[in-house]
Amino acid sequence: MTFQFRHCIGTTILLTSLSLAGLPHAWAEDDPDGPLQVIELPEDESVEDIPPPETSAQAADEASGDNARRPIDEIIPDPAADTAAGSAGDDRKTDAEPEQPQQLDADASSDDESSEAVLAARDDINNEADDSDRNSNEEDRDLASGDDLAAVEEMQENTDTSGQGTESTDADPEVRRLPETVVVAETLPAQAQTFRLLSGEVLPGTTARLAWSPDIQIAGLSQPTPVLVVNGAQPGPVMCMTAAVHGDELNGIEIIRRIVYNLKPRELSGTVVGVPIVNLQGFQQGSRYLADRRDLNRYFPGSPDGSLAHRIAHSLFEQVISHCDMLVDIHTGSLKRTNLPQLRANMNDPDVAEFSRGFDSMVVVHSPGSSGMLRSAAGDIGIPAVTMEVGESMRIQEDQIEAGVNSMTSLLERQRMTASLFQWGKPEPVYYNSHWVRTNHGGILFSNVSLGAYVTEGTVLGRVSDPITNEQFPIRADADGRIIGMAVDQVVMAGFAAYHVGSRAQTPEED
Repeated sequence: MTFQFRHCIGTTILLTSLSLAGLPHAWAEDDPDGPLQVIELPEDESVEDIPPPETSAQAADEASGDNARRPIDEIIPDPAADTAAGSAGDDRKTDAEPEQPQQLDADASSDDESSEAVLAARDDINNEADDSDRNSNEEDRDLASGDDLAAVEEMQENTDTSGQGTESTDADPEVRRLPETVVVAETLPAQAQTFRLLSGEVLPGTTARLAWSPDIQIAGLSQPTPVLVVNGAQPGPVMCMTAAVHGDELNGIEIIRRIVYNLKPRELSGTVVGVPIVNLQGFQQGSRYLADRRDLNRYFPGSPDGSLAHRIAHSLFEQVISHCDMLVDIHTGSLKRTNLPQLRANMNDPDVAEFSRGFDSMVVVHSPGSSGMLRSAAGDIGIPAVTMEVGESMRIQEDQIEAGVNSMTSLLERQRMTASLFQWGKPEPVYYNSHWVRTNHGGILFSNVSLGAYVTEGTVLGRVSDPITNEQFPIRADADGRIIGMAVDQVVMAGFAAYHVGSRAQTPEED
């Protein structure tokens, strides 16, 4: 389209406007008065993003002369102006005062003054277009061709409808201008916290070896007990494992070591706390008991001003156990007895019963527990706790240790603390009734059955042989069940507990 202007200044205004709109401005090189002053824009901006410079009405009059001109916006629509016009509707102001002009440099050249006057004229023309009602200006519409008029009317219709001056294109009608700011609600995953224990801090995704001391030894000879901590990178519960509450029970020490050092902190959800050797004095002496000959597992939760056993129990319970969400206390058989891998749990407690389901194929023996036991004290303050029995004392037994490690691995997965490819075994029954079969004679014990064997009432479990008279005294099962614990072959006296038989509880379907 070609538009004719009688004055040179009109042509200059058109070229400047086309240049500002992002169109090629090679024509400016043919201007006899010198190159035009063109505003340079960043590559990612359009001319609509740059506000026009402010100028006076006098400069606009000098640039436009006495000729009536149609607003330049109808040749190159200004979205910013359309937006303002669309939001104002039919109630636009017609007597708006022009803004105060900026002070120009008095030493500027004539070319600069001419170009600035051109920009000022364009500013005033735009202001006039904003302040006037295009729908009533029939003279201006006649100056535009049919195509330009249709384009202007279409943009005005879009502006009046949306009130936001949405830009449309003929090339792709599906294109729409997106809002400048899009707020997306994002729920951030929970973050693991630093784990604080025994005056130490373990950062998420790291491991640490802390020290617990009950402060009962001579200061110069005090030796703290190691406490191993693995704090996962993801949040989760705190699992506590203890072993060697009886100093001669070794299998639990190895189970905790393998579990702790096989964990990957960055893949763990929650925290694992391991105390491999609770009774450090008994462990060093190969003894089940403390230095004062007391059984530590009869004094929990302890007291700060009681006996030696009370003070040690109180220190461990307050400084370590009370910071955990669940507890597994690992033991073995005592006094030359061995135990089938099993759990001792108070199945009358719903939380403990649910907790015991996570140990895979391990026998569960119902046992409320005695006052003073670690698991009983933990249960009293709401911490689900069980006792794991594996093997016999004073020995390292690979099969028993492997069974304990597998069950603990299963528990960690069931608690959603780890995600390992664990092979689930066949669920074991819960034995609600168990009792010991005792010898009636003294002599040397020789067993006929092995640990874990199923027996029926009257089955000969073993015999006691008198080494002097050569008399043989058979030991028979007094009920159906399974051997979940037994004494190793040794010298026994009358009344010695030789075989621990567990009986399955009958369900209503079996009655």
